[in-house]
Amino acid sequence: MAVSTVLRVLAVLGSGVTAGVLFAVALSVLPALIAMPPERYVYTHRMIGRNWDPAMPIIVLSSVALDVAVAVTSRPGTATMLATIAAVLLFAVSAVSHLCNVPINKRVKALTDGRIPAHWQDPRPLWRRWHLLRTGLALAALVVNGVLATVT
Repeated sequence: MAVSTVLRVLAVLGSGVTAGVLFAVALSVLPALIAMPPERYVYTHRMIGRNWDPAMPIIVLSSVALDVAVAVTSRPGTATMLATIAAVLLFAVSAVSHLCNVPINKRVKALTDGRIPAHWQDPRPLWRRWHLLRTGLALAALVVNGVLATVT
């Protein structure tokens, strides 16, 4: 099997895991968190979030690297273009995560005593918007990588 084929399969796998995890959170975890009272939400958010780091950043950024490797090792043309698009989409997933969702996560995790301050603004609506954006980007990257692996 050619190195290019292995890289493409691994890129599909990485983008598939990324899209799958984010989709599962959007479909099931997020609605459950939104339905919880604030104190339970903070506790649950802290419990759920502790195992995502560093796993998800490693998976997403490794997938970016795989797509870059495909783009660099492919002859100029459709494969290079698709791999570049997928890399940009996955990098955007990482950027939204690190610049938007992670700061919100840190504020929620800082509520260590379990009590919600009187001036607390519920971060869930904003977190959901950013999460849905990165989920859409991840799903688009998966589609692009799927096309890259099967058509080119």
